[in-house]
This record gives sequence, C-alpha cells and structure tokens, in this order.
Amino acid sequence: MKRHFVSTAVASFLVTGLAAGSAMAADAIDEIPAAPAAEIAPVFTWTGFYAGLGGGPTWANGDFDVFSEDMNGGLITGFVGYNWQLDNNFVFGIEGDISYNWDKSDVGPFEVGLETAGSVRARLGYAIDRALIYGAAGWTGAQVHIDGPAGDDRDTLSGWTIGAGVDYAFTNNVFGRLEYRYNDYGSADLLGLDGDIDQHVVMIGVGYKF
Repeated sequence: MKRHFVSTAVASFLVTGLAAGSAMAADAIDEIPAAPAAEIAPVFTWTGFYAGLGGGPTWANGDFDVFSEDMNGGLITGFVGYNWQLDNNFVFGIEGDISYNWDKSDVGPFEVGLETAGSVRARLGYAIDRALIYGAAGWTGAQVHIDGPAGDDRDTLSGWTIGAGVDYAFTNNVFGRLEYRYNDYGSADLLGLDGDIDQHVVMIGVGYKF
C-alpha cells in the first residue's frame, strides 16, 4: 500500500512538472517578438508633370545680305512638360518653354540681337534608374531686332529646334538638367535686309516633378 502511494505521488509530480514545463515553453514562444515586415521602397518613375528654370550661355549668328555677325550672350528660361515612362524604361514627353535672350552685337551704328524666344518640343529618352538621357526636337520662334540711326525694326521668326540632354533626379521630386540645343529661327526681314538667324545653347537647369 505504501509503495503504491509513493508511485502515485511520483507520477503525479512528473505529470505536474511536464505540464508546467509545457506552459512555460508556450509562454516563451508567445513572448518572441514578430519580425518587422519588410518595407518595399517605391520604384522611381519619370511619369508626371514637371516645371523648372534654367539658363546658360548662347552663341547666335545673323547671316544678312550685306553682313554676317555673331551675337553671343546668354538666356534664362522657364519650362513645363509631361513625361510618360513605359515598362521598358523608354520615356516619351512633351515640353514647352519661354526664354529671354541677351544675344546682341553692334554692326557699325546698328545693334542687332535676339529677345524673347519659345519652343514646343517632343522628347524621347531612356531612363537608367534616376538618370534620364533624352533627345528633343520641335518648333521654335524668337523676336529679333535691329536698332540704329536709320530706324528701329523688329521681326518675329519661326523655325525648328533639336537637342539632347540629361535629367537627374536628386529626390523623388527635384531634378537637375544639362542640355545642348540648336535653334534655327529661319529668315528675318529687318529694315529691308534679309537674313537667317540660328543659335547654339548650353543650359543648366533645375526642375520639380509633381
């Protein structure tokens, strides 16, 4: 009888210990903190509206009936546009800008120069992460003037433009730009003189993508 009592007590102690151990193990498992969910960084895209400002040196030339003159200077410009980025990283866009030029030169007693200009261009580029390498072409126009003792005259020109550049996104919204452009403004008629005006531009700019 005594032996049976001891055996029963030992068995009860073991069962109680195992149950307690299982409960403690379960509690320990429950207390292990869950691993934080991994955050997936958003993929940058060039799609969307943007606007910006830029400026840089310019080299213009006026080839008239009786003279040919370089009109070097600079410009400041504002631009707006929209890009569409495809799954294969090609980017299509359209952009418009308005500029003010300081391309001027003296030809004897006369001053010849470019003033306000603008363009509308189609763009095609390829995105490499945050860099967008592009080419652009379209319509451009400008005002040209000649001032002197024989009178003043102005003409509004219409021509074409082509260029290439790179945009680089420093943040998801702010990007920088470096661009070269060639503008052929077409023919001008100033004080009875016919001439062709063209221009080379190197521009540095900064933009904001909405």
